[in-house]
Amino acid sequence: MWIAHGSGEADREVVDADDKLRVPPNESSYTLKRIWLTKEEEDGYYYGFSNEGLWPLCHITHTRPTFRLEDRIYYQKVNEKFAEALIKEIEDEESPLILIQDYHLALLPLLVKEKRPDARIAIFWHIPWPNPEAYGICPWHREILMGMLGADLIGFHIQFHCNNFLDTVDRFLESKIDWAQFSVERGGSVTLVKPFPISVSFDNFPDKSAAISERELLKENILKEIGMQVKYLGVGVDRIDYTKGIPERFRAIERFFEKHPEFIEEFTFIELGAPSRTHIKRYRDLMSEVEEMAEKINWRFKAKGWMPIVFLKAHHTHEEINRFYKASDICMVTSLHDGMNLVAKEFIASRSDEDGVLILSQFTGAAREL
Repeated sequence: MWIAHGSGEADREVVDADDKLRVPPNESSYTLKRIWLTKEEEDGYYYGFSNEGLWPLCHITHTRPTFRLEDRIYYQKVNEKFAEALIKEIEDEESPLILIQDYHLALLPLLVKEKRPDARIAIFWHIPWPNPEAYGICPWHREILMGMLGADLIGFHIQFHCNNFLDTVDRFLESKIDWAQFSVERGGSVTLVKPFPISVSFDNFPDKSAAISERELLKENILKEIGMQVKYLGVGVDRIDYTKGIPERFRAIERFFEKHPEFIEEFTFIELGAPSRTHIKRYRDLMSEVEEMAEKINWRFKAKGWMPIVFLKAHHTHEEINRFYKASDICMVTSLHDGMNLVAKEFIASRSDEDGVLILSQFTGAAREL
């Protein structure tokens, strides 16, 4: 069973009287249970505390976290809603296994453990964990840590984030840290803290010569779509988020043309940018900044029938993105801070022609792992 927030009319139309449906529809393999939130809950819990508070707190990119008491109250309330639904679903289960996903549900492990001490609980934190000084900005830093330590297992992408988490617990809570086992003992219970580097699925590779001819065809089609003829293509694939370093990437491309004018009309960079969290002002401002910067650089360098940056602002499918990965000479991942970053791995996995260059920020979990 997967318990998840449901939003919009379509989600309500397809569930049964218990707010459940079997997924996928034709050959179902699990049950999806919907939790309904009011607009105020969604605004305070998701956009407020989770994404204006915890997200910038954990991504040290100098966007100041905003913590409001009313957001914190909604965060607690929604975590309690999830706990209530979950406890009801497991009432007939003995020693149930529970996997909790991400920073939106940091309080949930303890809420469940208090009612069901026999439950075996893991939480996976998909974003970085900062050092204790940065984390201490959160007014409710103790409550978040205690909530997470209700789990038997806490997972991060890389060991570095595990180390930061244990340092943080050591700083703010009375507990016993076992650095040999990477565990925390508190109030008679033990929580393991381990790295689980997430990865991507990939197809069986075709042979190299077939992949090369496919690449040439894809490149030709993409150049027709953007109405240009160039020798080299670059690609970036991102949610439009201030952690991804998109303005910095565009400035790097501008500097490249300043230093190497021989690549003018020879190289074009295509940014596949998915709008994200547009309810939040910082994200709306970033979208404007990225669009203005692309226009400024294009105006400065463009020639007849050519421009340096093509910004495709939309939500793209994996199939669409894969075409660009396969056709490009370079892929740029310029995150200012990232838990892992799967674009880096997707680009590598797509290149069965054994060609293409990944330019990867040192501030991604992927850089440490690769």
